[in-house]
Amino acid sequence: MTRRSPARAAPGEWLTGRVRPPVDRSPRVSPPALFERLAEIGRARSAGGDASVLYDRHGVLVVRVGDVVVKAHQADRDGGPRLERRMRVAASLPELLLPPLDGPLRVDGRVVTVWPYGEPVSPDAVPWEEAGRLLAALHTCPVPADAPPWGRPTRVGRLVRRLPDGPEAAQVRRAFATLPSWIRAGEDDGGADGGAPQRLIHGDWHLGQLVRAGDGWRLIDVEDLGRGDPVWDLARPAALFSAGVLPPGDWARFLRAYREAGGPAVPSDGDLWRVLDLPARTLAIQIAATCVISARADGRPLDGPERALVDTCGRICEAGPGMT
Repeated sequence: MTRRSPARAAPGEWLTGRVRPPVDRSPRVSPPALFERLAEIGRARSAGGDASVLYDRHGVLVVRVGDVVVKAHQADRDGGPRLERRMRVAASLPELLLPPLDGPLRVDGRVVTVWPYGEPVSPDAVPWEEAGRLLAALHTCPVPADAPPWGRPTRVGRLVRRLPDGPEAAQVRRAFATLPSWIRAGEDDGGADGGAPQRLIHGDWHLGQLVRAGDGWRLIDVEDLGRGDPVWDLARPAALFSAGVLPPGDWARFLRAYREAGGPAVPSDGDLWRVLDLPARTLAIQIAATCVISARADGRPLDGPERALVDTCGRICEAGPGMT
């Protein structure tokens, strides 16, 4: 995938993969009754503190009470045995993953989990080297026997199917059509790894999944944690770099630290895009779809980084299937 000229300076949501709303005492989207239930759970586990909303978008509500975070997961996500297995894996690797405090619980028909609070990454001081080393450590640790399989590529298809009408959405759809059929069909397995060695991967890695807790940085949000090809954990930063949203120096810092720590996702030298191309293209299309959906819902035009991702879809269309 060739790289476009840089977009304007990337705001924090592009680096962290999420928008962090201002701290509020009440939810902005979710039912107030759900907020109160999560706050109640947090007060029972916390040493004290007011309840505040950390995140309330896309069907997810996260409430903080002091040193405890309570999360209501998306209603359509797997909250059964696979999530339980993923949480057990997180609990067994506290040096890499923030260990759960409780859950999965059922609260008003929603799956709820309880976690220690961790300080999120500041876009003004991004720990690229620490992120690279932590991800490499995850990818090189022994895969727990109970780790479930990874199913990451299914998300892009779900988002493309939600696209509205319009020229930007049409461009994203055309790019999506260049992806392999097993991604477009939304298959969890059967082609996702291309025969690559199975490693323990996060499955949805971006800097929003990194928090400072205790003596260092830890990974959070384990809904996609499992066995898979580690190259997919590098897909989001690779896509943002290719779109001109992530500065080359930041990409180089992250990649150098990952390689020096023995990260197996990319070759130690030579052409890394031989393995990164498909994951980067897939995530560029996925993020672009999210941009178009969000802009339409907000009733606004695409901003600079959002436009850069949609333009990247245009370049993917011009290149066609395969290496772009």
